[in-house]
Amino acid sequence: MAHGHETMMTPPIEELLGRVDSKFSLVTLAARRARNINSYFNQLGEGLGHMVPPQVSSTARKPISIAFEEIASDKIVLTDAPEEPEAPLGLPEGDFEDAE
Repeated sequence: MAHGHETMMTPPIEELLGRVDSKFSLVTLAARRARNINSYFNQLGEGLGHMVPPQVSSTARKPISIAFEEIASDKIVLTDAPEEPEAPLGLPEGDFEDAE
């Protein structure tokens, strides 16, 4: 009977890399989601309710582990950020004099 490579990390990194296009994308996605999860847990007593709770039931206590589990179960996916229109520099005209 063949066994998979045993790792300390669940889900395995190989499974997570199949869900994104690069290691950098995986780290970025997991870190952003872990920060969201951490914020959710920190605001629980305040009753604000504006943060998205964890999307998987997990026995993990660390936000990064929960984020990896969400990625593995396709609850969190990487998307491109919407492009913002270029804003002008906002320098008021006529406030600067030419130095001659």
